[in-house]
Amino acid sequence: MITPQDLFTQRRKFMALGIGGLVSPLLIDKLMANTLYGKPLDYLKDTNTSLKLTKESDATSYNNFYEFGFGKDDPKAKSGNFNPTSWELSIEGEVQNPIKIKLEDLLKEVRLQERIYQLRCVEAWSMVIPWIGFELRELVERVKPTKKARFIKFTSLYDPKIFPMQGPLFSGIDFPYVEGLRLDEAQNPLTLLAVGMYGKPLLPQNGAPIRLVVPWKYGFKYIKSIAKIEFTSTQPLSTWEKQNPREYGFYANVDPLISHPRWSQASERVIGERGRKPTLYLNGYEREVGYLYEGMDRSKLY
Repeated sequence: MITPQDLFTQRRKFMALGIGGLVSPLLIDKLMANTLYGKPLDYLKDTNTSLKLTKESDATSYNNFYEFGFGKDDPKAKSGNFNPTSWELSIEGEVQNPIKIKLEDLLKEVRLQERIYQLRCVEAWSMVIPWIGFELRELVERVKPTKKARFIKFTSLYDPKIFPMQGPLFSGIDFPYVEGLRLDEAQNPLTLLAVGMYGKPLLPQNGAPIRLVVPWKYGFKYIKSIAKIEFTSTQPLSTWEKQNPREYGFYANVDPLISHPRWSQASERVIGERGRKPTLYLNGYEREVGYLYEGMDRSKLY
């Protein structure tokens, strides 16, 4: 198939940056004419097919989403009451242009792309998922951070009627879920706000309707069902960092040399496949993001 000129130009742009998110030719053929939320998708095509996609049935049924329960099958089994329509995002804090905007309106203003990224869970398992989303830096550029902004704090929706584990008697976790990034991490081209996967809108169990995807970090950083994005001058305290700071830090960078206190991170179990494979530093994206941590103690980046 001949790549259209606009897609070719976009491909060259991203390959020049060394971006690791790739789209297989089969997915290109299948999804080129598709739309998401009524908006045409832009695709990046490359011949690298070394990343084998996880089966969609596995990626939508084996999930950590503790608002629905601690079991891997709880999110799918218990999310039937979650129908995220008319979703509104609040973007506030140290920005010149704070906004409250419906997701459907925001998606009219951004470029949706498909990126195939490996997801590495802190529990030492991994998947390869074709995400659909837009670069977080597009949103950053729109709201124009002030000189005081150094971090971004993300907060998920809080609604115990939808999320059964958010009630005070259930999980013991201090909800709503909170995560954070340094501003330069957020502005890296790899960082996405995802609204779909496998060519479809996100399902409730996968963090509908919008979630964070930061492929060089452990999966608990990929906060789901985001309702508020706040630019701050101080480092936000993320949910798992607050819950258990000995085991879960702010950065959560994938690092095979830094073990979790209860298990090694040197290898990972690939969902849907047999055996284990070695884990790569920064989940294989060192060339794209390693510069962000130059001079820092890797043992402090857990």
